[in-house]
Amino acid sequence: MHLRDLALKLFPLCYNLVSSKDKRAQMDSKQVSKPTKRSYLRGLMGREYYTLRRQLKWFANSSTFARQEPGTKLEHSIIRHKTMMLRPLRDVEMYLQHNKITNLRLAIAPINDIVIKPGQTFSIWRNVGRPTAKRGFLEGLVLHNGKIEKGIGGGLCQLGNLLYWMALHSPLTVAERYRHGFDVFPDINRKIPFACGATLAYNYIDLQLRNDTKDSFQISLKIDDEYLNGELLSSRPLENEYEVFETDHLIKMQPWGGYTRHNRIWKRTTSLIDGMTNEELVTENHAIMMYNPLLTA
Repeated sequence: MHLRDLALKLFPLCYNLVSSKDKRAQMDSKQVSKPTKRSYLRGLMGREYYTLRRQLKWFANSSTFARQEPGTKLEHSIIRHKTMMLRPLRDVEMYLQHNKITNLRLAIAPINDIVIKPGQTFSIWRNVGRPTAKRGFLEGLVLHNGKIEKGIGGGLCQLGNLLYWMALHSPLTVAERYRHGFDVFPDINRKIPFACGATLAYNYIDLQLRNDTKDSFQISLKIDDEYLNGELLSSRPLENEYEVFETDHLIKMQPWGGYTRHNRIWKRTTSLIDGMTNEELVTENHAIMMYNPLLTA
């Protein structure tokens, strides 16, 4: 069998998904450099520098951030989304996932029922604060320099992923979001496109949503026995509906021997008044795969 035919059989999504009739420009699946290892001291000093700089920025702009409004419940639901709390992952001890649930409960408490008024910005870390053992946060999974490790407050990226996905289905502006630089685990029952998440690291790798509309929006979060549940509500019905989709999915072998995964995420807005549609490119993703796709095809 020809090598290209074999690749198509193994990876039917590895080739450009944009049809010949699609006029979007093709993605530049550029080479991705091998991760650079930095010393512990350099990493620590860098983190504390950027943490302090972000805290000063929060202090200078404190009046522009959204706050909780207990007892307020906006009427119009825009989107509901839920993600599974416990997933069996290879070579990952389950106690870390149970700890993640504790971490998520602590993190959603200061976020639940936040109302983002016109002109305001929502920040995960400004509301959650630094996740420390003293505050009750437990050891969970964290990704550091391309390796899975244990760290206090690990697992909070699940919250960032959920909030980012809901925001994409709304008129809120994503003011700050960092993509995952690594594809950690093979797809297992994936229900949304690859790389539709938001990585987090206190406090300068944040997810921030800005309200540039004339309406107010509210974040509602809860945890049940199986899922982290989220809902985004609005002060009035929306005039548009939103669809998020993927194109240009590609898996590529890099010169240094590893594999990388690429795609484009788009947002389609359809007017509920006249049916007019508009498509905008949300992001291009380029992630280093931490598993061998040939072994999971």
